[in-house]
Amino acid sequence: MRAGFPDFRLGNVLATSFTGTLSERHGDAVERIPTPQRLVDWLAVNGLAVDACTPAQLDLARELRESIHAAATAAATQDALPASAVQVINDRSAQGRAAAVLTPEGKRRWRLNPSSPVEDALGVIAADAVSIIAGERDGKLALCASPTCQAAFFDTSQSRTRRWCDMNTCGNRQKKARFNANQRKTTRSAE
Repeated sequence: MRAGFPDFRLGNVLATSFTGTLSERHGDAVERIPTPQRLVDWLAVNGLAVDACTPAQLDLARELRESIHAAATAAATQDALPASAVQVINDRSAQGRAAAVLTPEGKRRWRLNPSSPVEDALGVIAADAVSIIAGERDGKLALCASPTCQAAFFDTSQSRTRRWCDMNTCGNRQKKARFNANQRKTTRSAE
């Protein structure tokens, strides 16, 4: 990753990984795509390589990210989906013209239109959001149990009881805090 920027938090689900480009939403927020080039970097890591991105396209991407987050959060808590978020997701999905192509290795790749690659990439992300929010995939939307994070994530564990968006960050942070609290209790009771 480029020096000076926080690492990307990558997951197995494109749409919720995209919402993870803004983390710690209820604490000290961490913006992982602060520049157009960082969006280009994130898209490349996720198989949606584009050559460049304008500030206006970055704004479209952030609007989509926040709309997916709002809709996924509502779906996870079984609330009504926000109409404005649904509209943005639908608009981006409809505007994208990416084509799924099969590689000789049997993998799916996305062919983006050379005249609108960023918009096509956003269309792929929006279509992925539609499939998980609509319940078309095996798994369920959940919210991270970290009080400072509360990111929406797609739980595909067998029991569907995963608590953290990322065990290596939020889960470990919460376990460490619980351990430290228990240590303080033990120290005080020993005195």
